Amino acid sequence: MMLALVSSSAIAQLPTISEKTESLTKTEGFFDYYYDEAQDQLWLEVDKLDSEFIYVNSLTAGIGSNDIGLDRGQLGDTRIVYFERRGPKVLMVQPNYEYRAETDNELEKKSVREAFAKSILAGFEVAAEEDGKVLIDLTPFLLQDAHGVTTSLQRQDQGSYSLDKNRSALYSEGTMNFPKNTEFEATLTFAGSSPGGYVRSVVPTPEAITVRQHHSFVELPDDGYEKREYDPRAGYFGITYQDYGTPIDEPLVKRFISRHRLEKKNPETEISEPVEPIVYYLDNGTPEPVRSALLDGARWWNEAFEAIGYKDAFIVKVLPEDAHPLDVRYNVIQWIHRSTRGWSYGSSVRDPRTGEIIKGHVSLGSLRVRQDFLIAEGLLAPYADESTQNTTMQEMALARIRQLSAHEIGHTIGIAHNFAASITGDASVMDYPHPQPKIVNGEIDLSNPYDTGIGEWDKLAVAYGYQDFPEGTDEDAALNEMLEEGYGSGLKYISDQDARPQGGAHPYAHLWEFGDDPVAQLPTIMDIRKTALENFGEANLKTGRPLAELEDVLVPIYLFHRYQVEATVKLIGGLDYTYKVKGDNQAYPEIVDKKTQQAALDEMLKTITPEALAVPEDLLELIPPRPAGLGYSRELFNGNTGPTLDALGIAETAAELPVSLILNPARANRLVEYSAREGNLSLETVLNELVAASWGKKAPNGYYGSIQRMVNHVVLRNMILLAAAEDANPVTKAITHKALRDLQSRLSQRDDADSKFAVYTIGNFLTNPETFDVPQAPATPPGSPIGSDAIYFCKF
Repeated sequence: MMLALVSSSAIAQLPTISEKTESLTKTEGFFDYYYDEAQDQLWLEVDKLDSEFIYVNSLTAGIGSNDIGLDRGQLGDTRIVYFERRGPKVLMVQPNYEYRAETDNELEKKSVREAFAKSILAGFEVAAEEDGKVLIDLTPFLLQDAHGVTTSLQRQDQGSYSLDKNRSALYSEGTMNFPKNTEFEATLTFAGSSPGGYVRSVVPTPEAITVRQHHSFVELPDDGYEKREYDPRAGYFGITYQDYGTPIDEPLVKRFISRHRLEKKNPETEISEPVEPIVYYLDNGTPEPVRSALLDGARWWNEAFEAIGYKDAFIVKVLPEDAHPLDVRYNVIQWIHRSTRGWSYGSSVRDPRTGEIIKGHVSLGSLRVRQDFLIAEGLLAPYADESTQNTTMQEMALARIRQLSAHEIGHTIGIAHNFAASITGDASVMDYPHPQPKIVNGEIDLSNPYDTGIGEWDKLAVAYGYQDFPEGTDEDAALNEMLEEGYGSGLKYISDQDARPQGGAHPYAHLWEFGDDPVAQLPTIMDIRKTALENFGEANLKTGRPLAELEDVLVPIYLFHRYQVEATVKLIGGLDYTYKVKGDNQAYPEIVDKKTQQAALDEMLKTITPEALAVPEDLLELIPPRPAGLGYSRELFNGNTGPTLDALGIAETAAELPVSLILNPARANRLVEYSAREGNLSLETVLNELVAASWGKKAPNGYYGSIQRMVNHVVLRNMILLAAAEDANPVTKAITHKALRDLQSRLSQRDDADSKFAVYTIGNFLTNPETFDVPQAPATPPGSPIGSDAIYFCKF
């Protein structure tokens, strides 16, 4: 009783909000706030105690390093929170929406709330109160490391940093108020020691990293949004949670897709304008001609909405000059600069309760367009005659950026990757497109490097997510019929985890492959690569540039086949499957037939011949070491010959790619299983053919002979790695050990240096497998964008 009296007395002595803020400027909006410029202090008026709203933290200004991963415009976590008063304190509480009871029984809801922890994100002292409202000092909350900058730096071993509040301040230019959202911004400086290389490469004084952090308080959407159930065949991201109010005979886990809210003004008509269109805004700092290309690609999506009866439902504009890109009222396509080329990605602010997308936010890496330009330079050798301007490279780069714009927007309207689209006529921009050169009259033609427009899969996906139905329609049945028709027409959908080459099993879902038949297209790609390498020379570089820069152009051309190799290998030990549901018209899983697997292996082995691996000798004689000041980077070949190009190291790098993929442990395990079940291609056959293509061939004299000897050791290294792999099953290990012993016995009959070294190496491994140190292959220059794998995954 005494405690209650003391608390009441203390609270009664608080000033009113009017008294506390008498000399301060009030900014009205979703949450009214007062700014004290003299103290750099922001006071928040909380008039909505116990009322939930959305809180998002983001970065307005980032660090600029792909590897660190803290980009300009990067969205942080989206949370539902509410302010709760406890005596002299106000707490910011995050309820736990991962576990719910969707029922009218309040006690049942309470039992779930009390079973799972909530999170209190912040605590504030009540500084004033008036008419049921309280005033709190929000400044410490805004000046904290909410985005996890120090954690990101630590994770990448970039030094020990902490927030320096003396060098941090509120940022009034990014602080604003609107009826349904309040936006705050702060400049934060992180001081540290022993900065890592990534920090040193982008920060002027590496011991002081200054960024800007944004905070958004957003009104929850009204309850007019209707959730749509997730279907694994539809290709959508979404939300998932456990509903403990579910009857025992129904699934506990609930899944719903994420999408923007879209409704027809006139639902009774076949074609109608929307009540509110989906409007995206392009970063007004994007230069031409990239700006126009991005606008073009983004607008492709309107075709999909037109196909389901909407007029002008998807609109793309340039962001107004006075708009803030992190203001949640704007769906934004942001042009992001980094020190090295990196992933682009599409993310969103979603209502965690329903999956409704409130803000789509695309981050497009600006250097990606330059990489396509570089590839075009390598393919075309365009500078033999510099008296006329060649626009083909720019046209190719802009064609790719149109695709990228549409692709990343697709993520922000809810749609996942579809890496099986290329085998059905490039049916989706949600695949990764490979450039599509052709050889015409012996010359490389880049007149149509990329497809244009969205595809049939994209239209189906938009229809699944956004089609409205007349009242009384069985929505589940209508959606299922829609998918059945799409798959019945030949469309396919396979997403991220099934498209990876390392151990991946799906034969037709790949990243950046070319054409609808990986096996047939690999020799086509190899022919294009061969033609480009034969034409490669000074004509690939503008006059006045250092000849050493030819290596920059050479790398993506020499490795031009890398993605087709990654696609072709997945037919070896491959399994064709879909995301089938019971009762639909999709096929059951089927092992790739032996003939196709063998054809894939045959084409893969052609990529490790000396003829395929040799850098033309005239190029080796043309490209000098890099001059002082030009520097080296991971975009270049690695080697062991000092400053000069390492021709054998380059060949080893290219040989390592197919051999390591063929002998991936998961793939080898499947070969063992499938050959036993179906009489398919066996691991023994694969190992025998690899040995025959390497140690079984007589190495010629000279340059090609040295490359052949290098290939031999690549095969041996990967056989040892497979035999030692923890995830290789015992049968796989036994087969590989036998192959090594057989090879050792065979090579022991030879007297050449390579055979003797191989016998010695195998013996050491078989005698001491636990301590044997397998030689490392040279690091391959990156093909995919550098940095974190920012491919957009669904939280399911």
